[in-house]
Amino acid sequence: MMIHKTLLHLAALGLLALANGAVAAVCASDAARLGSSLTPMGAEKAANADGSIPAWSPQPSSAGRVDERGFLSDPYAGEKPLFTITAQNLAQYQSKLAPGQVAMLQRYPDTFKMPVYPSHRGATVPDEVFAAIKDNATQARLVSDGNGLSGFRSAVPFPIPQNGLEAVWNHITRYRGGSVKRWVTQATPQANGAYSLVSLYEEFVFRDKMKDFDPAHPGNVLVYFKQSVTAPARLAGNVLLVHETLDQVAEPRSAWLYNAGQRRVRRAPQAAYDSPGTAADGLRTSDNLDLFNGAPDRYDWALVGKQEMYIAANSHRLDSPSLKYADIIKPGHINQDLTRYELRRVWHVVATLKPGQRHIYAKRDFYFDEDTWQAAVIDHYDGRGQLWRVAEAHALNYYNVQVPWYALETLYDLQSGRYVALGMKNEEKQAYVFGFSASTSEFTPAALRQEGVR
Repeated sequence: MMIHKTLLHLAALGLLALANGAVAAVCASDAARLGSSLTPMGAEKAANADGSIPAWSPQPSSAGRVDERGFLSDPYAGEKPLFTITAQNLAQYQSKLAPGQVAMLQRYPDTFKMPVYPSHRGATVPDEVFAAIKDNATQARLVSDGNGLSGFRSAVPFPIPQNGLEAVWNHITRYRGGSVKRWVTQATPQANGAYSLVSLYEEFVFRDKMKDFDPAHPGNVLVYFKQSVTAPARLAGNVLLVHETLDQVAEPRSAWLYNAGQRRVRRAPQAAYDSPGTAADGLRTSDNLDLFNGAPDRYDWALVGKQEMYIAANSHRLDSPSLKYADIIKPGHINQDLTRYELRRVWHVVATLKPGQRHIYAKRDFYFDEDTWQAAVIDHYDGRGQLWRVAEAHALNYYNVQVPWYALETLYDLQSGRYVALGMKNEEKQAYVFGFSASTSEFTPAALRQEGVR
């Protein structure tokens, strides 16, 4: 009851502030709860009433082994499922599932299952990131009708969110190691399970990790992102460059595409919102990457509250280099025998398309893990109000570098029976490389041509 009263109070404050054109930061006394009753990320530090969700216990960097390619061992490899949710026992657990998870169990009653393991809340980030988050709590504000930020440092501007917009900004800006190089694979299986693979090389750098970043003149670019297709041969050499801005009303996202066949660089203003995602056969939009990215301006955002829910977590098994992609990709959905679900607390946020705006998704239901602000599940509804696509992220703690992120993103199309699996690296030569050094000159249109060599 206390949680619901607090949420109603925060929602009222958030609506009042939005009506006045900006959202005030929380007061110092509220911010003081970070690191005491709340984790430094803003989650409830304590266990739930029956202990099925444990207290937050940061996972040490020595939690497991790191092999020569950078892959992590599974600290919980010896654990067995407590139980498995199936279509047959769905009614027993439905109150702690998202509608999209229920729909997947019902659409694939013989194969889709959710093995539930003991919960471990070990996700953490470096101390300096926690310090920045605490500063954000009293300094960060929404501007430009919620489509930009001011007074923001590094990651998670609103650890104690007052409305849905603040919650989604926490996901957009969450800590992902500052900078990362990654070699990943995407599959878009047919309904019968047949698939081909697309290989991608990506570089992702937050502005404050650039060698030439000037804190006195930070500019409006939040993230620099570069994505190169390396296979199959017909697509190899194409490169997408994105400058993701902090205030997307003042300056929208800038994007450029190098086409290897034409050997030309051109602006790509369509690389946003509901434009088709890279080599995804029309099965995901540009803003489906990372489950959600980009400007939030086309939706109204409502903070529904916090609830307990079964979400994919500590997905080390799914990320194992001992697996082949064929072990993971199956008809209709990934191999659920390789998944791991845990009971967690999540923030529920509903995004509804604004009148006069256009997007293929008329509504999206977001469920954010309280410990990381990562989206765990997003349900997507079409213009008729029908549940259409279900996004589910299989979270992973890169404990060696204190980075929470995903082992695999999935987006299931309930209508076609097809899906996208993005982020697999099991067969790659190495895992993610965090903390690499870069300069802004490497993320310019002029630098694209040399990136796009077949």
